[in-house]
Amino acid sequence: MATPPHFLVYPEVRSVAVETVTHFRRAAANPEVPPSRLSVAAMKPILLQGHERSITQIKYNREGDLLFTVAKDPIVNVWYSVNGERLGTYNGHTGAVWCVDADWDTRHVLTGSADNSCRLWDCETGKQLALVKTSSAVRTCGFDFGGNIIMFSTDKQMGYQCFVSFFDLRDPSQIENNEPYMKIPCSDSKITSAVWGPLGEFIIAGHENGELNQFSAKSGEQLSNIKEHTKQINDIQTSRDMTMFITASKDNTAKLFDCTSLEHLKTFRTERPVNSAALSPIFDHVVLGGGQEAMDVTTTSTRIGKFEARFFHLAFEEEFGRVKGHFGPINSVAFHPDGKSYSSGGEDGYVRIHYFDPQYFEFEFEA
Repeated sequence: MATPPHFLVYPEVRSVAVETVTHFRRAAANPEVPPSRLSVAAMKPILLQGHERSITQIKYNREGDLLFTVAKDPIVNVWYSVNGERLGTYNGHTGAVWCVDADWDTRHVLTGSADNSCRLWDCETGKQLALVKTSSAVRTCGFDFGGNIIMFSTDKQMGYQCFVSFFDLRDPSQIENNEPYMKIPCSDSKITSAVWGPLGEFIIAGHENGELNQFSAKSGEQLSNIKEHTKQINDIQTSRDMTMFITASKDNTAKLFDCTSLEHLKTFRTERPVNSAALSPIFDHVVLGGGQEAMDVTTTSTRIGKFEARFFHLAFEEEFGRVKGHFGPINSVAFHPDGKSYSSGGEDGYVRIHYFDPQYFEFEFEA
């Protein structure tokens, strides 16, 4: 994987803070100021500059030592999460890359693109191992827990229907002949986000109309269907133990669901579309990223556009902190698997890695 010689690296890991304790002390002293109005102290992130267009998705590998980023340019980047050094790129796509995933032991990387292809890469060497051509853009993709089966969904466009395709990597003929072992049509509303459920038994798919579906990974049948959102679901992320997942929607909310039953558990409300939401692996915390639609942005002020990452308590559904920084909507957020940092990717093309200060770990939420 080639790393450009003029790439700027920020080697120092700067400790950054969400000064929630200070905010709640201030709130206790001044009850008239609600906690949600208290902005978060300036955090000093590690800035990753490797894309020319807006970020579409960021994803950590299972151990969290690597961070994969994709954008509306054809570049797929991989970084060391500890210091922001770029490890290399995966070159081959010719259009915007919408999704990325790494398998459980970080041997393979999967990407889906607007160039009507889904590609499998060798993580270490950057070599392209497989190319699956599709009739329309690949919107979501993912490995099952064992890393043997890949799933991706294609867009409903140019007269082509939306499909979810499943390939078993243990059978090379499926990739060679472009014949998935299962293909599920989604005629009503296109899939905008999808993840694997626990044990790889089913996938959870979010749709343009706000619906959530469970599809069996063995039979392809629809196991359940609910509609808790009124607008498009932009992102779905599971908890570390795969028991719950959180959705982010254009209807200005993020919602928590049970993975198996799809029972709606919690709702986190904002005043702007939510593009991405992630669950902390160690605390009952949720981070939301969003902001105005890119086409509606008429100002570069980070405040007016509401471009902060917003932290909510999982149980109490209350906001307790905000982090500013991006000059545009946040398109993707992800917690590090150890819960000690989080990253955000924005419409401005930058990825920011934020390490939490000791106060964050000592903070206790008072309902």
